[in-house]
Amino acid sequence: MIITFIRTLTLYFLVVVVMRMMGKRQIAQMQPFELVIAIMIADLAATPMENTGIPLLNGVVPIITLLSVQVIVSFISIKSEVVREIICGKPSILINRGKLVQSELRRLRINMNDLLEQLRGKDYPNLSDVEFAILETNGELSIIPKTSKRTVIVQDLNLKVQQEELPITVIVDGNLLYSNLQKTGRDEKWLHRELKKQGLESIKDTFFAFLSSEGEFFAQKKDLN
Repeated sequence: MIITFIRTLTLYFLVVVVMRMMGKRQIAQMQPFELVIAIMIADLAATPMENTGIPLLNGVVPIITLLSVQVIVSFISIKSEVVREIICGKPSILINRGKLVQSELRRLRINMNDLLEQLRGKDYPNLSDVEFAILETNGELSIIPKTSKRTVIVQDLNLKVQQEELPITVIVDGNLLYSNLQKTGRDEKWLHRELKKQGLESIKDTFFAFLSSEGEFFAQKKDLN
């Protein structure tokens, strides 16, 4: 039992490290070869966990090998457009200047119901509102609407706005995040003044506090129960 527990923990941490080294991507954002490697790694890790008779190295070595393959292929695909097209493929235009590209739909075996469903999922229920629809190499559908249907942005209105900043968290569950407070350019005296303005006596009484991108301070009191 202890051996199984140790083997499981070892493989778990190994797989976590390997997946982190593969990059910060969601499953839906993975390229086909990355998804295949992820599935194979999961299968290789499960086998030594289920059968203690199989040496642990029989799972560790193939996992490290697959990680090496993924890193090498990713590096080569960055340097070579040809290799990238072979490994990952290339985007496909399904709608070109408002017209369906029927040859691409047939080649990718996408029927109209599937395409319309994806368009609705992107908040474009009308096909006539779409200028371009591009199926990316990771399977995601990118939509470029017609000029008359695109969302109005600040630039369209010729307005001058202040540069947006990231909000900074300064207190989490009664604990002060000193490094974050320093990033705000404020000190603890300022923090205590702001807390008192919101009816909080101390940092320990605060569940969560942050400085918004507009420079406004927000804090919430910690529940007693």
